[in-house]
This record gives sequence, structure tokens and C-alpha cells, in this order.
Amino acid sequence: MKSLVLKDLYNIGHNVKSMVFILLVFACIFIPSLGAEAYIIMSGVLCSMMVSTTFGFDSNSKWTKYAMVTPITKKELVGSKFAVLLIFSAGGAVSGLVIGSIGGILTHKVIVGNIRDVLTLLLTGLLSLVIAEIIGGTSIPLLFQFVAEKARMSTFVSFAIPFAVFFGIYAILTLLGVSFSDNLIFMLICLSPLTALVWNLVMYRISYAVFEKKELLY
Repeated sequence: MKSLVLKDLYNIGHNVKSMVFILLVFACIFIPSLGAEAYIIMSGVLCSMMVSTTFGFDSNSKWTKYAMVTPITKKELVGSKFAVLLIFSAGGAVSGLVIGSIGGILTHKVIVGNIRDVLTLLLTGLLSLVIAEIIGGTSIPLLFQFVAEKARMSTFVSFAIPFAVFFGIYAILTLLGVSFSDNLIFMLICLSPLTALVWNLVMYRISYAVFEKKELLY
């Protein structure tokens, strides 16, 4: 599976400079108005969406058809997409954390040496990774099903599904009288990586089921 991951990273390599430029432009636009925290989350999600580009490369080169006549298994191919997603999401979260922290200091929205600000940024970086993983993970089975020509629709749905699920859970808990105190929110953020792991395990199984049944027409 390592070779599959490297293949996607090499293919996406020429987009890295463009992505860095976009992140810097977004930093200048959004940090002064929305703050470093919103920018950090935005960076993670934006980078996670690059996984759809790897599907585009595969579709244009007919890579998947070729891969299936090699010793590569369908499980390895599906698993490689989630591994690549993790790399993209982590890169986006770390880049967002670094650029967001610098931008927050320059715009005086983050105070150097303030433990509360530092902790907030670190937790936001963790949350950025989790959100990016959940949204990106949701897009993968959709991309396997609809391939690159419907990537825009897949992107929209990959935002809508997690939002609907978690908002529904929030609404139910609120109706049951659960109070979201600062301590509870902190605990939920700390446990959020486990939520992302479980979510993507489910998305992996769905992706494999979709890929297993889908004819290789792309």
C-alpha cells in the first residue's frame, strides 16, 4: 500500500505550491476578520479535499483498471485513499496551526505567552484534523461511486452528511437536557480523534463495499 500512497503524493506534488499560496492568501483575508481558530479549521478541511484530486488523476489515466490486473488488492487501493487523506488532513492542520498562530500574533488576536491562547490553538489544531478527516472520509465512498465527474456534488454531500448527523445528535442531547458546559466541550474535543477513527472505519467499509460492487468503467 505504501507504493499507492506515494503514487498519489507524487501526482499531487505539483499542487503543493498552489495550495501554500492559497493558504497564505486566505490567512491575509480571514485571520484579521474571523480569527486564527477559524482559519486553522479551514486549512485542514481545504487540504483534505485534495483527496478528490487524486481520484481525478486516477480517472483520467485509467489507473484503477490497470491496478486491478496487478497484485494490488481492492482493500489496499481503498485503504491507500484513507492513508493519503490522513496525510493531507494532518498537513493542512499543521500548516493552519503554524500560519494561523503567526497571523494571530501579528494581528494581536493571539497573545504570546498566554497559556489559554496556546491551549486554544492546540485544541483547534486537533479539531481541524478531526473535522478534515470526517469530511474527507465521507467524500471517499462518494468519489468511488460517482468518480471525478461529480466531484463537486460529492464535496457538497461530504459536508452535509456529517453536519446533519452531528447536529442531529446535538439536538437530541439538548432535548434530553444535556448541558454543554466548558468541561464537557473540552472532554468531547479530547475524545474527537476516536470519533474520527470510528467514522472513517465505517467510511472505509462503505467505500470497499461500493468499490467491490462497482464495474470498473472509469
